[in-house]
Amino acid sequence: MAKTRSDSVTAAVKAAQAASLGPIAPPAHIRLRDIDIPYWNSIVLARAADTWTDIDLAHAANLAHCQADINRIQEELENESDIVTNAKGTKVVNPKHSLLNTLSVRSMALSAKLHVHAAATVGRSADAGKKLKNEQEARKTVDADLDDLVPRLRAVQ
Repeated sequence: MAKTRSDSVTAAVKAAQAASLGPIAPPAHIRLRDIDIPYWNSIVLARAADTWTDIDLAHAANLAHCQADINRIQEELENESDIVTNAKGTKVVNPKHSLLNTLSVRSMALSAKLHVHAAATVGRSADAGKKLKNEQEARKTVDADLDDLVPRLRAVQ
């Protein structure tokens, strides 16, 4: 079966329909915690709705869970010391740092597998650099144009 061209009217209609529906709901067999939902929504919105398979959605749920845990552990570490005393009385690096690292590596691997990482969603870093340069130039122009409109304090002579 032939695929629909991405620049066709049919593709535009499909995209508009998908956008109006919002984020994809997780399959019935996938359990998400309330804290996972914002991450789930961000993940599934990073790709076109019709590109997700059931196994992709299972991996997306795993990634959402992982990202929520990263956030939770990071918050815990902000309130704890980097060095803690273990049961033997020895000072050691807080084990949550290791857990945070493991979860971060897992998150990056899942993001790459699902093609929801920056290179897949935004484009190559060289292109992003060009976009940033264009944006910075546009900001300078806007700032220069606004300079005449914004009142400034003047020194009294």
